[in-house]
Amino acid sequence: MSHRTKLRSAVAAAACCAALMAGTTLLASPAQAGSRPAAAPAAAVAHRQTRPEAQVTLFFSDYRDAVLQQHSEGKSTVDVRKEYLTPELDDALTEWSATHQKDPVFRSQNVPNGCTWRTADTSPEGHSTVILTQTWDDGTTTDVWYQVRLDGLLIDGLTDPPAPVA
Repeated sequence: MSHRTKLRSAVAAAACCAALMAGTTLLASPAQAGSRPAAAPAAAVAHRQTRPEAQVTLFFSDYRDAVLQQHSEGKSTVDVRKEYLTPELDDALTEWSATHQKDPVFRSQNVPNGCTWRTADTSPEGHSTVILTQTWDDGTTTDVWYQVRLDGLLIDGLTDPPAPVA
């Protein structure tokens, strides 16, 4: 799939994400410990996505559809992860899942009903950090930090937010 096609798909995924934030709740997902209430619907904030943000949004949308078995191309979560993630990250997420007994992408046993994103920084080492905020049915949110390679837009990092500095 070309980057142009992926970018168009990312725009569509962003629209889907905004629609999810604005209304429908398909699954019941209890709040996670440490979650915070959402301040305002993200769909109300206009923001032009960067290429790394678009890639993370597209990955999140494709992955969520695969988990719900609603992927338009019939892809599984394994297929989606292989398309967007480095092999090293994919292996690390498999280990994380086995240790924590949760979905390694959502960082939960449940499926979020929406998302927003923002870029935290672009480093000189050729990476961009994108913070994806997942929204749950009860309005709480959870941040997941993605690291995206700027050359090729592969995702090579996916972690919980760093611990606050004491």
